[in-house]
Amino acid sequence: MCFALYAASRAVTNLYRPLLDPLKLTYPQYLVMMLLWERGECSVKDVCAALQLDYGTLTPLLKRLEARDLLNRDRDPRDERSVLITLTEEGAAMRALAEGIPEAIGEVIDFSDEEYETTRLALRRLTANVLAGRARVPAQIAAPAGEDVPPADGGPDSGTQD
Repeated sequence: MCFALYAASRAVTNLYRPLLDPLKLTYPQYLVMMLLWERGECSVKDVCAALQLDYGTLTPLLKRLEARDLLNRDRDPRDERSVLITLTEEGAAMRALAEGIPEAIGEVIDFSDEEYETTRLALRRLTANVLAGRARVPAQIAAPAGEDVPPADGGPDSGTQD
């Protein structure tokens, strides 16, 4: 599954490249713009949550979009700790230029409506499960060869490791 997910992600991202190059947008920048086109004003926190990005990744991306005059970042007057993102006129106008992109991608993906929805829901569930869980480190990785691996709870070997 890991190889299939990685290959699918790269293939879809690469499929977007020639469509986004004329707009001078990277795929992550496009996702931010899509979010703003759909939702309007958003907090940085909301964008991080929607795109599963951390602040350290999102902030430079937003600064580049702001430098291109596509969006503004301003403190929320109701909560100075929060930063709100709004589209500029140029950013809002770009929506018309990007309008056919989702359909063009959908044509290449060539899923029925049922396949599309089933896949979307499965990927959302996979994401939620992965974010909620933690992989157990195999014993051979947890301790160098030749060293004993202590039980996870510090007591007699319980057979599990969190």
